[in-house]
Amino acid sequence: MHHYLLKEIAEREHLSDLDTELCMKCSESVSVLKNTILEEAGKIPQYLYYIVSGFMRLFYYDENGDEATMHINCPHGFFTAFSHFSNQSISPVNVECITDCELLRISKPNYDILMKESVVWKDYSLFVLQESMTYHENRSKDLATLTADQRYRKMIETHPEIIQNVPLQYIASFLGMKPESLSRIRRNLIT
Repeated sequence: MHHYLLKEIAEREHLSDLDTELCMKCSESVSVLKNTILEEAGKIPQYLYYIVSGFMRLFYYDENGDEATMHINCPHGFFTAFSHFSNQSISPVNVECITDCELLRISKPNYDILMKESVVWKDYSLFVLQESMTYHENRSKDLATLTADQRYRKMIETHPEIIQNVPLQYIASFLGMKPESLSRIRRNLIT
């Protein structure tokens, strides 16, 4: 499974044999069943995950005890409660596999080794962080300026794989609406 990550990095950076060896040494392949919570709220996240296949989400429980999905990610991307992983602080969110997933996981000590010993890894991490910040800025803008219908239509256009693989209640929560509202929007699109 490492070849997916190495190929992605190699599209942006020149990988030396040492960089490849470090990546292989510092990450491990894991297969996880759907509905598995990999990192629990109230604990310090132990791993950064690279999604080879499958879909994951970050969620928390609101004041009414309802699940609120903050983020959904699909292959190929990194995923965790990153600020809490990076700072080794207690996270208020859960990291869950929505579907069966094939993952590479990197522990915090191994992440630190990669960052210290590989300029390529550091440069690639900076690129991923910048992409993530841009994504979250755009998502915040969409939540503030687009109607629920427009947000759903945009997801259909930009991430049809999420629509096809993720339960509707998670999509509704992620888009900032109730499942009933999403059902109504979907009915209106069909008619």
